[in-house]
Amino acid sequence: MKRPLAGVILSYAGGIVLGHFWQPPPVALWGGALAVAALAGWRGKFQVWLLWLLVLLSGWANIVTHTAVLSPRDLRALAGNNPAAVSLRGVVAEPTQLKVIKRADGEVRHSLTVLTVTELGGNDGWQSAQGRVMVMTPGTLDARFFPGQPVEVSGALALPAPPLAEGLLDYREYLRTRDIYYELKANATNDWHLAAGARDRPPLTQRFLGWAQPALARGLPAEDEPLRLIWAMTLGWRTAFTGDIGDPFLRAGTMHMFAIDGLRIALVSGMIITLLRVLQLSRALCGAVCVPVIWFYSAATGWEPSAIRASVMMTIIIAGWALKRPSDLLNSLAAAAFIILAWNPLQLFQAGFQLSFLVVLTIALMLPPLNDLIDQLLQFDPLVPEALISKGRRFRVWLLRHGLRYLALSLAAWVGSLPLSAKYFNLFSPISPLANVVAVPLGVLALMSNLGSLVCGAWYPFATVLFNHSAWFFMLAMTRVSELATRVPGAYWYVTAPSWTLIALYYLVVAAGLTAWVNVAQRKQAASIAMVSLLAAAAIGLWDCEAARRTVTVTVLPLSGGQAVFTEGGGSANEWLINCGSDSAMDTTLKPFLRARGVNRLHRLLLTTGDAASCGGAERLNELFPVNKLYTSGAHFRSATYGGFVDEFDQSPARHEILKLNDQIGGWQVLHPGSADSFPRGDDNALVLRGRFYQSTILLLSDLGRDGKSALLARTNDLRADVVVAGLPSQGEPLCDDLIRAAQPKIIVIVDAEYPVQRRAGPKLKARLARSGIPVIYTRAAGAVTIVERAGGWELRTMDGERFNSSVEKP
Repeated sequence: MKRPLAGVILSYAGGIVLGHFWQPPPVALWGGALAVAALAGWRGKFQVWLLWLLVLLSGWANIVTHTAVLSPRDLRALAGNNPAAVSLRGVVAEPTQLKVIKRADGEVRHSLTVLTVTELGGNDGWQSAQGRVMVMTPGTLDARFFPGQPVEVSGALALPAPPLAEGLLDYREYLRTRDIYYELKANATNDWHLAAGARDRPPLTQRFLGWAQPALARGLPAEDEPLRLIWAMTLGWRTAFTGDIGDPFLRAGTMHMFAIDGLRIALVSGMIITLLRVLQLSRALCGAVCVPVIWFYSAATGWEPSAIRASVMMTIIIAGWALKRPSDLLNSLAAAAFIILAWNPLQLFQAGFQLSFLVVLTIALMLPPLNDLIDQLLQFDPLVPEALISKGRRFRVWLLRHGLRYLALSLAAWVGSLPLSAKYFNLFSPISPLANVVAVPLGVLALMSNLGSLVCGAWYPFATVLFNHSAWFFMLAMTRVSELATRVPGAYWYVTAPSWTLIALYYLVVAAGLTAWVNVAQRKQAASIAMVSLLAAAAIGLWDCEAARRTVTVTVLPLSGGQAVFTEGGGSANEWLINCGSDSAMDTTLKPFLRARGVNRLHRLLLTTGDAASCGGAERLNELFPVNKLYTSGAHFRSATYGGFVDEFDQSPARHEILKLNDQIGGWQVLHPGSADSFPRGDDNALVLRGRFYQSTILLLSDLGRDGKSALLARTNDLRADVVVAGLPSQGEPLCDDLIRAAQPKIIVIVDAEYPVQRRAGPKLKARLARSGIPVIYTRAAGAVTIVERAGGWELRTMDGERFNSSVEKP
């Protein structure tokens, strides 16, 4: 068998996937694996199949063993699911990451630290415990809390919060793939204390980082964006990516340059081996020196999973080269994947692992035939003697050949990353192959300059400063190239995430298609597999499109005291965004939500009121998602932000429509305010909308105040709706009893929030609404509310798992 490990890793990964969905007792799985191993030891016609089954069971048992609760000391057995104020003792497991959020009133900093817990302290005293916890602390944590340091920290221990809305980052699932099941929120850095056995001196890797960061800044006049990006590229410093700094790199497909990945490790290895070979050292000695150095570099940059994966892969390649063994990229790739998954099977569910191995796999399959094609197209006439071909022509052909080969490499990497970029970043970037052709060499030059700076250090400061200025220039050039690439029309689009079924079919089509291209013996079989997979993917895509056309989805998104309602599906007339929240909520929540929905432009924006919590982010929204048409009421609001935004659209009257009582826009009808209404408080002038989709009715009250509710009830008592959505007005309570009787809802949704405090639903309101006997959902606890409308009925679901449907009976 030419590549025996390819089948092994596929079978092993299949077992891990099985364990993700179904977790029998680990003892049963290991017992089954031992029984299959014993049967496989007997020679027979089923031996090969038994061996594949053994590998699958091994992967299954490994993932279950890693994730199951096997000890009474496990934090999951001790802490449970309810939040609690506790103290933890343990050891800092990873370097602290500083998360910086830019807001209008300045920067907010949080320190994120992974703690390996040894003891849990509560009301019953200290007890032995085990597990990993993510600790979030406001501010910047002291440098004494380095990896390996025993510490004690106090705070609120709880399960990580689920995503606020569908499509947003599932932080709980992200931490679970890192074997972290709890989050501890400390109140301040003062909650951290050194424990017994604390050390004064950090480990060597931490000292290296403390020395390397100022070394890379030596001679540069200021700490600016290119310098921070240099730290990110060379040292894995994640604080560089604040605000929208990383967006151009994501859109242009050049973000991979800032991961300590195969490119970085390969470059370091190449420099070391080249230097040692110049010194005429043997292959064996070169390998013996290079492998420890790349592992030290991985440790010094914080043991990032991408660095570990790259180091494992490079170790296998260098070992084969040093021992003068024939190499096979696909077999080496499978060996590296097997080693990593055997050590930590949870890596299979990490985006970095999937991108790393599937991109390299696609390159290994796609690049050789592309290079052969380029060589065939550019070969000289074999009948013409080489002496008759001019040097200039040979040079031009050589230059063109290598340029096309580099473009082919970039194209293969883009093909390999395409569905996963859509899955994890909601991006489709056709510009990526061309952008990488220019950006990657600039990034490599910047990295080479950085490594030169680290080598020269303080003993040769002139060269260090020269290298640092070179790295700064190359980094600035790479940034500008990425920014310019994203300005090309059609350079990128935000798309909805494809399903895992479609992703699997995509890679099956790519693998089978490339096999059919280069392998004559298997061409017919591979082409058939590719064609069947392509037809299956097309059928699934058409089915999804038809289902989306027949479905209307209404999402009520809480935005830190404000709210936005996004309606999509069922035709273009139903595509609406109602309100957009404050400026900070727009950036932190609404922006990623709309991108996850595949929104690039907003066809219609409707603002129900002029307060900052509802429309403060309108200008930012229009900058990121250009609005085609704006809808407002004729009421006057004193907000300068609201007035300035409306004035901008008034310059093109066709882009702004003022709504009047009983106007019908798409599926929505205006119920308030009337033309004669004029209230001194802005909340009383808020637009009230009722939507009718298929068989259900949704009543949106916004933050309607007391006088506005009175006017609404005086105008009509026919407000019947299946679902009523209401925010908290600045004064009084939402949904008076008369309004509830007029609407007769099946479900009430109250859009409240943890912060600010005045936007929390109080005990008095909750008690009054509970007496109505109607199910009440509070977004502070439930997160976003999604209402899915179909011809056969509707379903309401929340992010904390509640489900209601059209069969709910009114009280």
